[in-house]
Amino acid sequence: MTDTSATRLAEVKAHICGAETAAGRPTGSVVLIAVSKTYHADAIRPVIHAGQRVFGENRVQEAMAKWPALKEEYPDLQLHLIGPLQSNKAREAVQTFDVIHTVDRLKIAKALKTEMEKQGRDLPCYIQVNTGEELQKAGIPPREADAFIKLCRDEIGLTLAGLMCIPPVEEAPGPHFALLQKIADRNGLTGLSMGMSSDYEVAIGFGATHVRVGSAIFGARD
Repeated sequence: MTDTSATRLAEVKAHICGAETAAGRPTGSVVLIAVSKTYHADAIRPVIHAGQRVFGENRVQEAMAKWPALKEEYPDLQLHLIGPLQSNKAREAVQTFDVIHTVDRLKIAKALKTEMEKQGRDLPCYIQVNTGEELQKAGIPPREADAFIKLCRDEIGLTLAGLMCIPPVEEAPGPHFALLQKIADRNGLTGLSMGMSSDYEVAIGFGATHVRVGSAIFGARD
């Protein structure tokens, strides 16, 4: 069998199914976000044809260049922003995406809410928590997460779907996933966007509701 993106997609879905079973979770309880950043529409279509409907992009500009046409072709596609967002791109982000995973500061939360009201769109949002407190990485420090969640939900009025994290590459991801789950639980949030190509099965064991998988489906990036 040729090693195509459709074949790899089927393998990832099988691994997700196995991890759900191992964790005692219902089959289909985890949403696979196929991360298509850096790939052109022609590379994405085979994955769409294989049945994948939820995709993730890191950059607003890149998404704007390829997704409006794809979504016109396939109206049931859902696009998630999983990369950092600048406040001056809030308008385009609200236009282009269906879910935002990277709300990481007050300015972004306010800019998104303003744009959603202007455009008449209410996008589910995830707050990014910097579980490893890495200086180079976006996200709210864990100790500030409760207050920021309250602010976004109660004062700004964002629709919060859950929390998102990217563990430090050199550390075991399990403790970071456990920490995110703990913060979500005590704030009454059910969505957990965590786990990528190298650790999504571990994330499912810790309650991930959304896993963000790119290279395991599309192949290694240049």
